[in-house]
Amino acid sequence: MKVSGVDASKKPNLLLLCELLGSTPYALIGGLALQVHQAEPRTTLVIDLAVPTFDLLPADALIAAGFVLEGRHAHSENWRGPGGTPIQFSDDPAFAEAIKASERHALAGREIRVLSLKALVRDKLRAGQDSARRKSNRMQDLADVQALLEQFPELDAELSATERALLA
Repeated sequence: MKVSGVDASKKPNLLLLCELLGSTPYALIGGLALQVHQAEPRTTLVIDLAVPTFDLLPADALIAAGFVLEGRHAHSENWRGPGGTPIQFSDDPAFAEAIKASERHALAGREIRVLSLKALVRDKLRAGQDSARRKSNRMQDLADVQALLEQFPELDAELSATERALLA
């Protein structure tokens, strides 16, 4: 278990979410997962979490704790935390194995589950190729991968030639 460096403004909602999720399988993904793994700060507005299925979310407990459901889309369920922080749960099947292999990290004396570094790189590469997403978001995902490779050069050996070409 590593100590993680998560944006202080997101900590209260993230800690509460992890407490409410309890034994529900999940993994922190996106910008906050990057904050855990990389030395350089990465700004993000949203707490992103992957879950196997939305049916596993403790909706009643979330609502009782002050979270508000704002909508559901193809693979995302959007909530707002008690302090107004946007929360996005993803049930994308592409996260299934990564959730099972998530790493445990310490945050303010509690345990949170985070995508492994390798899974985070894979997710960012996948998102960087998704033409349905805004170009600026795709470019940010690829920049995130590049930053991780600069900090952890050993990850380059994990990439295929096609994936390396995305970063060229």
